Amino acid sequence: MMITLDQLKKKLASGKISRRGFMEGALALGTTVAAAEMMMGEALAAPQKGGTYKQALTGGATSDSLDPAKTLDSYMINVNFGQLRNCLTEIGPDNQLRPELAESWEASADAASWTFKIRQGVEFHNGKTLDANDVVASFQHHLGEDTESAAKGIVKAITEVKADGNDTVVFNLEGGSADFPFLVSDYHLTICPAKDDGTLDWDGGVGTGGYKLVSFEPGVNTVVERNPNYWKEGAAHFDAIENLFIADATARTSGVMSGSLHSMSNLDLKTAGLLEKNPNVNLLTTFGNKHATLPMHADTAPFDDNHVRLAMKWAINRQQLLDTILRGFGELGNDHPVGPANVYRATPEELPQRDYDADKAKYHLKQAGMDSLEVELFVADTAFEGAVEAGALFQESAKAAGITINLNRAPDDGYWSNIWLVKPFSASYWGGRPTEDWVFSQIYSAGADWNESKWNNEEFNKLLVEARAELDSAKRREMYVEMQRITHNDCGSIIPLFMAYTHAASAKLGLPEQIASNWELDGHKNGERWWFAG
Repeated sequence: MMITLDQLKKKLASGKISRRGFMEGALALGTTVAAAEMMMGEALAAPQKGGTYKQALTGGATSDSLDPAKTLDSYMINVNFGQLRNCLTEIGPDNQLRPELAESWEASADAASWTFKIRQGVEFHNGKTLDANDVVASFQHHLGEDTESAAKGIVKAITEVKADGNDTVVFNLEGGSADFPFLVSDYHLTICPAKDDGTLDWDGGVGTGGYKLVSFEPGVNTVVERNPNYWKEGAAHFDAIENLFIADATARTSGVMSGSLHSMSNLDLKTAGLLEKNPNVNLLTTFGNKHATLPMHADTAPFDDNHVRLAMKWAINRQQLLDTILRGFGELGNDHPVGPANVYRATPEELPQRDYDADKAKYHLKQAGMDSLEVELFVADTAFEGAVEAGALFQESAKAAGITINLNRAPDDGYWSNIWLVKPFSASYWGGRPTEDWVFSQIYSAGADWNESKWNNEEFNKLLVEARAELDSAKRREMYVEMQRITHNDCGSIIPLFMAYTHAASAKLGLPEQIASNWELDGHKNGERWWFAG
């Protein structure tokens, strides 16, 4: 069937074809160059507002909360951070840091004090005007010994946050932090209005974001409507968004294929080819720092012996997982969390790839005084795409090393509160972080709330503080490469794979030319960056 000019325009507007592809198609239909260029301009014109966008998200739970301190997984990241609220800074589609609620920032000479100028004229959903006190209350919410915030590891270096007038906030840190403006873009550190007593008003979902909360049913769905007073121009195009938690990949896929859903994240990669052939669906793939982990609690036997941890690391067949689970949509992990989008990632020469070697696994078991080992691994579909199958493959590859892995398939609902951080060996994943300090501070530093392997390495913790304050790039690189070696050789987290973000989106959706790769779903900003193309 011959494609029409109108169909070509819709494909271009939705990102299905490139500008060159549009021009070639239009000229093949007999259009002049001038007319084709005019139509291309029309197709790429400013997005139109309207419509209700229905998306299937993963990572939801009945324990979900509108409290930014308790945001755990992708569902609430997308809702809290991507729709309802903003941060001081944000990572753009080009992976560069840019201002959000802060207009500008500057550091002291030692990078131990940072001053942020707050954007003026921004209004919360409840009509309150944003000021410095809201920013102070929003950060105080995560500080202190008694805080239950998941961002505790990120903000613990803050010794003081204070307002200097209505439009200036000063952060004083315990030491230099060259990456601090990146850290305040974290999805937990969204800005909410302050109450009169200085505490944070978070429970109603009020923020400065492009959408206002209509209804919230944890673990089921969330409905938002466009904020008519959104301060960002050319953003938040939908009239409303319906966010559905759908754990089952088959149900998500069927919804997108039938048109009852406009997008989904985390494809079942076995169906990627089928989706790609559907003319009504766009297959979107982005590569960032997302990775699968299998954390072993380093403070709990038998994983408190590093030889046991190393035996487990040598007993997993990473290439088999890449080929079978990801079908090539990723790359091998090397038992450290610094990804391909990070600046100071160790090269293969600096840190050779760990491959499957049952004999080396046996050797480390012997060093631990063992001839065999039996452990229980908790997995669930929500842990990462293919986690259950990955557990089964690990179970098989480990047998040759004398390691018996008993798989315990846990329910998706409650996995992140009942299994992760609780059981001594489980499956997990991370979206990655833009800087090395961020990922190491939040997940690997001693005492961090999200230190999922309960790991404490004195040399690593020392280097973490030193590298954070080091302003010489070459010296910072040396420190971060050494920290990757330490993690690779000692940490309790097996990191077998770096994974592409995979999505399917209706061809009715308009998409920007560049899709962010720092998180899934256009950096979780799809709600404000996507639109209906017609």
